[in-house]
This record gives sequence, C-alpha cells and structure tokens, in this order.
Amino acid sequence: MKKLIAAVMATTALTAPVAAEDITEFRIGIIGGENAQDRLNNNECLRAYTEQELGVETKLFAPADYNGVIQGLLGGTIDMAWLGASGYAKTYLTDPEAVEPVLVKVNTDGGYGYYSVGFARKDSGITSLEGLKGKTFGFGDPNSTSGYLIPSIEIPSKINASMDSGDYFGEVKFTGGHEQTIVAVANGDVDGGVTWADGLGEWEDGYQSGALRRAVDAGLVDMNDMVEIWKSAPIPEGPVVLRKALPAEVKAKMTALMDNLSETDRDCFYGVAAGEAKSFDPITHEAYEVIIEARKLKSQ
Repeated sequence: MKKLIAAVMATTALTAPVAAEDITEFRIGIIGGENAQDRLNNNECLRAYTEQELGVETKLFAPADYNGVIQGLLGGTIDMAWLGASGYAKTYLTDPEAVEPVLVKVNTDGGYGYYSVGFARKDSGITSLEGLKGKTFGFGDPNSTSGYLIPSIEIPSKINASMDSGDYFGEVKFTGGHEQTIVAVANGDVDGGVTWADGLGEWEDGYQSGALRRAVDAGLVDMNDMVEIWKSAPIPEGPVVLRKALPAEVKAKMTALMDNLSETDRDCFYGVAAGEAKSFDPITHEAYEVIIEARKLKSQ
C-alpha cells in the first residue's frame, strides 16, 4: 500500500500546486442509476470515512442524471466519483486534464468487466430482441455505457436496423437511469430495456453486482418475473476518478481509502460497489481508450 500511495503522489505532484491543508471540504459525486436517497444511503459510510481521513467536511452529491456528476467534475464542484466508462470518456474528451482514473471495481472472479443486459417481463412472452420488434424499448441515460452507448452500437448489428423509433422497435426512449428502466419494464411501461450487471452468480439474485442486484436488494423487482433477452460483449468497468487539481496528498489518501475499503468495512464496500465484488484495484487511462473511441464515433 505504501508503494501505491507513493506512486499516486509522484504522478500527481506536478498537477497539484494546492497544499492539502488548503482543502476545506471534499465532495463525492454519485452517478444516477437508482433513486437519490438510496444512493446517498449506500455511500454514507464512505462519506464518514472520508471526513475522518481528510479531516474536512465531506459531502455527497447525487444529481438526477449522469451529466450532473460529469459537469461537477469538469467545473471543480465535485472532487471524486465512480464513473461509468462512457461517462469517463465524455469527461476526458471534454477536458483531458479534468480528472484521472485511479481505481476500478474488481469482480469476485478477479476480472473488471461487466455487461449490458437486455431484459423483459417473463409473462410478456418476449425471449429475444426479435420478440421486441414493433414494441417499446428503454435506454437508461445517454451518458451510460451499458444503458446506452454499448447497446446502441451492438444491437443495431444484431437486428440489422437502427435504434430510431419506428425502424425496428415501435418506440425507443430514455427512462432516466438504470433503476427507472428496471421499474419501467417491471410495470409494463416499456416492453424491454437494458441495464448493467456483472453476469456472475444467479439471475434470480440480480447476479452478484450491478443495477439488477441493487433493485433486488431494494425490493423493487423479483428476478423470477424477468427474463434475459440479450447480453453485450464484456465492457470494462468504469473508473473511480479524482480531480487532477487536488493536492497529491489528498489524492493518495483517497486512493488508499477506496483501495482498502473491501478489507476495512465489507458492508460499506458492498453498498458502494453495488453488490458482491472483490475490491477496488488500480487502473489507468489506457483501459478506457476503446470506450473513448466508441464515444467519438457516436458523436460523429
């Protein structure tokens, strides 16, 4: 761990002219995917640990959408966040000097990939994308990797059609986030949608981690009422990022805190990591270059 802290401090010293004692508060952004209060509750322990570690007031921010966190990082009003890969790509493409990825959630199998998962109600009789032809399809958030970017690229090649409303699906719309998509499918407001899951463990549990597991834990859905209809190729899990302008000492302390969280407080780690996982481990920008290129293509 001492080597990890030293490495972080060494690589960030040149971009951190501000001294640690000049930090008067620390602000953690939590991207959408579930309702704001649940996000705040799941991360309250992290807020408390951060306040204790840094010795300054620490606040949690849970904007209504992904872009709220991204803009906070870009504008300097949020200091740390766990972004999706697409969210990181947008942040980097907007300002390469805004944030740096430091850690990634590692699954119980030792990998850091996950999936965009298409699903529908079991009683709908829909068992594949073909069954959704002419029906309503729900994306989550336009800045979500699994809730929009990857399925919007992979699904058209699968169905040989675009994602425009009326081309293959009767209507394609954004629900607002992962939890909203899950609830919309469960309530029959959309016929099918996509969300994220690690793909490990059992479907009826919502797998081991991800939005489906969150929804199961919150009592929002019974996975026995749902059926998987599509799964993407593996996606790199998004990074925990820190603002580059933060003092090196602050970045080192927060990297170490998150790196050790799975050992320090397993229950806290479960809430922060959206379910069962192994740990948060070091990651670099290079892991996201493919997603950055995909994001560029979507903007053309």
